[in-house]
Amino acid sequence: MYKTVNDRVFEFDSPKPIGPARWAYEAYGAISSFVWSVRYHLTRVSITNKKYYVSICAIFKNEARYLREWIEFHRIVGVDHFYLYNNNSEDDYESVLDPYINSGIVTLVSWPKQQAQMEAYRNCISSFSEETNWLGFIDIDEFVVPVDTNSIGDFLRPFQSSYGSVLIYWRLFGSSGQMDRNSGGLVVEDFVSSWERYCDIGKCFMNTAFELADNQSVNACLHHLLWTKKGRAARPPVNPYAYPCAHRFNFAPVRKMPIQINHYFTKSYLEYCDKCSKGDVYFKENPHDVEYFFRHEMKCTSVDYSAYKYLLKLKLALSLNKN
Repeated sequence: MYKTVNDRVFEFDSPKPIGPARWAYEAYGAISSFVWSVRYHLTRVSITNKKYYVSICAIFKNEARYLREWIEFHRIVGVDHFYLYNNNSEDDYESVLDPYINSGIVTLVSWPKQQAQMEAYRNCISSFSEETNWLGFIDIDEFVVPVDTNSIGDFLRPFQSSYGSVLIYWRLFGSSGQMDRNSGGLVVEDFVSSWERYCDIGKCFMNTAFELADNQSVNACLHHLLWTKKGRAARPPVNPYAYPCAHRFNFAPVRKMPIQINHYFTKSYLEYCDKCSKGDVYFKENPHDVEYFFRHEMKCTSVDYSAYKYLLKLKLALSLNKN
């Protein structure tokens, strides 16, 4: 039985016990969210059409196997451009990306710094925000899936005049019982087992009509909680229902989101082990072990086919755009 409204919608990454501290936290979050909602409703910014409407920034390391599917899927759901930061990859990523670079779809940036993911994101904002109206920050194992619309741009457009960033929640996927997987299989087709509820963590799309808040403490992990500013006051992201996410408070009026990020964190068991054995763009020592895998796997008690409506388009795109 769910103990709070939010427990019906979210599976908390860090479980929060029920009691006075939890109730006080949720009350404080609700009040803060209301105050920020009022401020947002009083905000209007002028909209300038830029070269791209929706772009994605991602940093990658040894992800050549997954790059084509990830790019083609996001092109189908409305991403115009990709700013990809290569972090010391040793695989054949260049042959995968060259056609996209030559056609102007991908901007490739060499980023040899170790554990400098947030710095890469900040570099992307300062270097490229004048080119795009929206800039999202996701990883190569994350797929943005519009549910109520068929386009990320169509979802984001109502937010553009008032909101500085939008947080889209994770739907976490497991292995679907696969020990290993055919190298030609598609991630969005092969994995459908998922958590029943949304994770209370997600990734953000920034409205570049606003500026990145310069407070390092609120933007320590800006891809998860991206605070912006218009004038002097920093403001938190809002979720897909336009509820401000201040102080890690998350609220949704219904259990179904209009958009989600399918996070294929583990994939098959052997893919997970291979991933953990390689260097990481964020962690100096990767804390994700076999125990973490199974703790995640045990929460996969549901299935989610939300990406399947794009599957035939994806297969056609991949067959037509062979490298």
